[in-house]
Amino acid sequence: MNESTVAHDPTTTDELDDESTQEAPATDAGPVDMEALLETIEYIRPALQADGGDLVLLGVEGGTINLQMVGACGGCPMSMMTLKAGIERILFDRVSGVTEVNAI
Repeated sequence: MNESTVAHDPTTTDELDDESTQEAPATDAGPVDMEALLETIEYIRPALQADGGDLVLLGVEGGTINLQMVGACGGCPMSMMTLKAGIERILFDRVSGVTEVNAI
């Protein structure tokens, strides 16, 4: 019983094997629905393009979506607010499996 407690303790990840470390994020949210993700990005894109910006999907790692803000969004001081309060919220609502959104 003590071993199962250790396996779920994030402070002991260096003691775990690679397989259990990689599976931990997937068990919480499940795999990201890629079709819904791509459709949602296309839904968001026109609002960003109207202000001279855009976003590029760089990849998906577990439930984490990595995006790049480009054009006017790339240098905008409000881009993190747009990412967290807008894009991330919409992705959480529309795409199953998303746990985090990062701008790289």
